[in-house]
Amino acid sequence: MILIKKTPFPAIILTVLLIFSGFSGFSQRYLSDIDSSFFIKDTVRPIIKRFENLRITGYIQPQYQVAASEGAASYNGGNFSTYSKSRFMLRRARVKTDYILPSKMKYPVALFSFQIDATERGVVVRDMFLKLFDTKTNRFSMTAGLFARPFGYEVNLSSAFRETPERGRMSQILMPSERDLGVMVSHEPQDQKKKQSRFKFDLGLFNGQGLSGTTDFDSRKDLISRIFVRPDSKKKLELSGGLSLLAGGWRNGTKYVYETRKQGNGDPVFVVDSSAGNLGKTASRHYYGADIQVKLKHGWGETEWRSEYWFGKQPGTNSTTVNPGSLPAANGIPLPTYIRQFDGAFLLFLQNIINNRHQLMVKYDWYDPNTNVKQKQIGKAGTNFSVADVKYSTVGIGYSYYLNTQTRLIFYYDMVKNEITDLTGYKANLKDNIFTCRLHFRF
Repeated sequence: MILIKKTPFPAIILTVLLIFSGFSGFSQRYLSDIDSSFFIKDTVRPIIKRFENLRITGYIQPQYQVAASEGAASYNGGNFSTYSKSRFMLRRARVKTDYILPSKMKYPVALFSFQIDATERGVVVRDMFLKLFDTKTNRFSMTAGLFARPFGYEVNLSSAFRETPERGRMSQILMPSERDLGVMVSHEPQDQKKKQSRFKFDLGLFNGQGLSGTTDFDSRKDLISRIFVRPDSKKKLELSGGLSLLAGGWRNGTKYVYETRKQGNGDPVFVVDSSAGNLGKTASRHYYGADIQVKLKHGWGETEWRSEYWFGKQPGTNSTTVNPGSLPAANGIPLPTYIRQFDGAFLLFLQNIINNRHQLMVKYDWYDPNTNVKQKQIGKAGTNFSVADVKYSTVGIGYSYYLNTQTRLIFYYDMVKNEITDLTGYKANLKDNIFTCRLHFRF
């Protein structure tokens, strides 16, 4: 007979409470950060020792939206269906499991992370990576698998903590799904008492297509790096910021490469280079970014300003600048490459009112996919410009009410404005404003 040692029922309850603990510190604010709660072990009973390095966190975002017109195109949860301008949807419902192996000095040795997103649209894996730490100096780490690209502030701010419902249009077009397959080395000192712990530096090599493709469609890789200065949380005025760089590209599927040039009369036009050597050559993709965050703590709570600016070169097709998941083609035939100079920005103001349960938000962002062409020049005969060259700007105004530390109700209105061009359908501002009411709960 095999005897099975029974675990006391109170111990089981305590185990469940520890694993599913709802303290706000048990969630990661930034996608690439480490959950510091892993190292708070002084009161853990020996009977649940096997669970102390495991954490399960997550959040859910049911919401209701109303658009200004039926079938509105949107970067606020995706396009509306043809005959609908209102919808209930489960924007995100994520569960994340982290297992960390600590050293005897309570510093991390290894971290395994796995996250899924399960909504009415299906179930997808969002994170799956292993992070190994330098145990001699506790200053370096290496990450491999599917994880967040180390570029920019908004891209790396977790949706569990982001105040606005969505990231900006530029983030979603240039960094779809925020994550990619690759490997990264980081300088991130684990001893928070040392001054250099405020400086984090990441350098990674990635496939480039993110979650929009099931496999890398060429041999080109994206080199992405970021240096970030964390804020000093002991002061009432906090300053932080970073610089980001992406250098990469993908394979030209044809010999036809278009770039914007000026004609003799000064008007911009897409000019084609049809040299045979262009076939298979890399279409360069270069991004440069800078961001800064300023936070002031006061009697009402906090006042915060965030700003971020990107510019660079983006390859695409005639109709889109979205990073592709496969070699751009139509009916199996590769499409010509269009190279554009772009820029864009995110500006956010946050203000607590009376206390930290009430928060006002004002956000402005823009994405100009082709800075060499403006307004009526788009759509002009013989120029080859299209909807992919139209600039968009968005003003978002919102209010959050925190029912408790884990639950908040969000009311947000996006006012979207497109460039007035000479293109059919874009000779006036589109009716694509969106109102969102969201209930957000995290654990």
